[in-house]
Amino acid sequence: MNYIEVCIETSGLPEILPEILLANLSELGFDSFVEESAQLKAYIPVASFNKAETDNLLQPYFIEYTVREIADKNWNAEWEENFKPVLIADKLFIRAAFHSPHEKAAIDVIIEPKMSFGTGHHETTSQMCELIMKYPHQGKKVLDMGSGTGILAIVAAKLGAASVCAVDTDEWAFNNIRENIQLNHVEGITPLMGDVSVVPVAKYDIIYANINLNVLKNDIPKYTGMLKKNGLLFLSGFYESDMEQILNVCKTTGLNVKEQISARQWVACVFA
Repeated sequence: MNYIEVCIETSGLPEILPEILLANLSELGFDSFVEESAQLKAYIPVASFNKAETDNLLQPYFIEYTVREIADKNWNAEWEENFKPVLIADKLFIRAAFHSPHEKAAIDVIIEPKMSFGTGHHETTSQMCELIMKYPHQGKKVLDMGSGTGILAIVAAKLGAASVCAVDTDEWAFNNIRENIQLNHVEGITPLMGDVSVVPVAKYDIIYANINLNVLKNDIPKYTGMLKKNGLLFLSGFYESDMEQILNVCKTTGLNVKEQISARQWVACVFA
């Protein structure tokens, strides 16, 4: 499957604007992003790209962008050129197989990211990892919605989770997480392709959902129904300005915020 790369020059833009563009582009179907010092690169399957919609989104910001088609066979080289290892909370080291392990990190995760979201560099992923490592996972039953590369599912497994169900709507992510499970030699992770409707009927101790505001608002009641008593719901993928909407939805399901952190206006939080 070939992808379209939209490259946006970000030099001179307000610091928060690339993050806003990233969120808005994701609503158009762009599912992978690379942020560089002066560029934001967004990727979407060729069949899903609508130039008119992209123009309408970017024109109000007077932003120029370039478009090119990337063949499937070139994608690994693209990621290897851009993907750098990341250390989170001095405990978790996320790297590609061609990087050396971190000598002090307690948890080592190897990711072959390809087209899937979730390398640990974006604030939503890194903050979710930071929160997840604070809570006991030994023997827990975990559900990871919007699993992307599978980073969160793999971290859960390495923290001792008894089982992890990792769900993503994207076929590329579904195939990618299976590769990353093998790279990390972890057991107990079951990848599924689809939305919340494909999740096996069960009760979970812990649920992760790092997706976007609209999906979260729609699906939080469903997540709550799948939580065990005293279970934990980890959420991210939205801005500080959206937190009130998340709080209101969670309140209707009987959940209260237990902890929240933020970086560059992105939020990650735990509800119980």
